[in-house]
Amino acid sequence: MSTQTFVLPDVGEGLTEAEIVSWHVAPGDTVAVNDVLVEIETAKSLVELPSPFAGTVGDLLVGEGETVNVGAPIITITAGADAAGPATVGQSEHGAPADAPAGEGEGEGAVLVGYGTGGPVQSRRRKPPATAQQRVEASVGVVAKPPIRKLARDLGVDLTAVAPTGPAGEVTRDDVVKHASQASVFRNIETPAWGDVREETIPVAASRPATAAPAAPARDAAGREETIAVKGVRKATSTAMVQSAYSAPHVSVWTDVDATRTMELVKRLKASPDFADVRVSPLLIMARAVIWAARRTPMVNAAWVDGENGAEIRVRRYVNLGIAAATPRGLLVPNIKDAQDLSMRELARALEKLTQTARDGKTTPADQQHGTITITNIGVFGMDAGTPIINPGESGIVALGTIRQKPWVVDGEVRPRFVTTVAGSFDHRVVDGDGMSRFIADVASILEEPALLLD
Repeated sequence: MSTQTFVLPDVGEGLTEAEIVSWHVAPGDTVAVNDVLVEIETAKSLVELPSPFAGTVGDLLVGEGETVNVGAPIITITAGADAAGPATVGQSEHGAPADAPAGEGEGEGAVLVGYGTGGPVQSRRRKPPATAQQRVEASVGVVAKPPIRKLARDLGVDLTAVAPTGPAGEVTRDDVVKHASQASVFRNIETPAWGDVREETIPVAASRPATAAPAAPARDAAGREETIAVKGVRKATSTAMVQSAYSAPHVSVWTDVDATRTMELVKRLKASPDFADVRVSPLLIMARAVIWAARRTPMVNAAWVDGENGAEIRVRRYVNLGIAAATPRGLLVPNIKDAQDLSMRELARALEKLTQTARDGKTTPADQQHGTITITNIGVFGMDAGTPIINPGESGIVALGTIRQKPWVVDGEVRPRFVTTVAGSFDHRVVDGDGMSRFIADVASILEEPALLLD
């Protein structure tokens, strides 16, 4: 009999930690390969971890509610001589991979169902302060934690150019954000036609620096305030919004829209046998409108990319349509891949599945990656308009306000009409004023006359 230790794996989304939500086993339980051991919450999703081997549960090394790093041991399982589970997964009670020669098998193991194996776990011991010369030589010589390095990559920041302020000479999150905080002077770019090419890269000019906003101090008043730990989805959302707000110069525009014909179309679709088994709402028409308008103004569907050879603009000829979803775990933005290829019914089905999956807490990291433009339906909360923050990696986000009856002038007469407000925030480095205005006007025109989608 041998005791093996199961460490928290990298579930394939590039994160470094997770919270233990609930154990599905207890000491003494017998488990088979692929039996669910534990449910964890990462910054992006809830994930069930299957057992990579069979045996009897020994110790639960981490309690529910605790946050642990990838590579940390979380459970031990004792396997008998006839256990069918892969013997090389996890670690033996002496810390080396079970049944592996000394010095071999590091980072190896059986594949966890749906996740794959991670590489060797890196030491998290604090390194001594790096000298200025070392920082100039290569970014690998910069003292910075993995999340800070990822943040720097996402923002296009060269760590060797960042002045560290950490107590041990390390680069902190504030250092990276401050260095990346900049607005840019963007040249006018002709709007390319929507063709067969899925992406096009356009080089842009240099940028000028700006100043990041200072962080607000924390307060503590016993009995009068409640402290909520920032972790999981809330932590990921806050980080992403800070990155976006302080790296992309936001500009917002909005317009009021007579959406009466959209409401009439929604009513007809609900009564249609073809849509009897799928939920239809004004969001469906809004989604089609955004896809249609993005084809006419491709720059709103583009992305600003800081590459090794300078900044570029990546124009996407496809639409991975993000839908901001409020869930019990926080704000998620899953996206519908290649939404431009879907029929009205297929898009309705995709929206329904996306929303239900988010509410159930089953949205996967892959569903939240590679979005190109986002819709946030603030109307469900009774809001008329807003200035939403752009999702990182995108250049535009559109807000649909509440739809309610209001007096509206039609052919010189005041009539009751269903009126809403369409608003949008855009990255002014990528989208100029005429482009964002034209895009919002196109979305509004579809809501006013959905028959234009027949073009």
